[in-house]
Amino acid sequence: MNFCKCGKVHKSLVFIIIIVFCTDSFAADARTFFHFYHTHTKERFTLEYREDRNYLAEDLAKLYHFLRDHRTDEQHTIDIALLDILYRLKQITASTGDIEIISAFRSANTNEMLRNSTSGVAKRSLHLKGRAMDIRFSDITTEQLRDAGNTLQAGGVGYYPASNFIHIDTGRARFW
Repeated sequence: MNFCKCGKVHKSLVFIIIIVFCTDSFAADARTFFHFYHTHTKERFTLEYREDRNYLAEDLAKLYHFLRDHRTDEQHTIDIALLDILYRLKQITASTGDIEIISAFRSANTNEMLRNSTSGVAKRSLHLKGRAMDIRFSDITTEQLRDAGNTLQAGGVGYYPASNFIHIDTGRARFW
């Protein structure tokens, strides 16, 4: 009789351990990766999203290089809150495609050149501070992406249907 009682306790304990192990394994497999593609440089870059923002310095250095001003090769730090916005956009849209980068950091010279040659470029653009990106996702429409961005209320969202991208930034919540 004592053996049976121990056996039941033992089986219950094993079952609990299996549940804990499976839950931990699932959490480890639930990592999110950003698969970036830069439309101007044709470069690709993959970065694991970290909710705790505890990125390795070498990963951030690679990110800053990837998101550099492609016209001048100047690099700048990028506001990590942009990654939080991208993560939330991926969640809302259920996107599994590439995040296509049209523009991220922009040097003062590039910004001025764009201001003189195109419309809609702000003199004090948040691109200059590494706080903005022009993007699209490869597997959803920019209209869907814009709508998802508007629901976040997490910064600026601009929609450029003729150029097929949206602008996101970490400034105050606004839409255009």
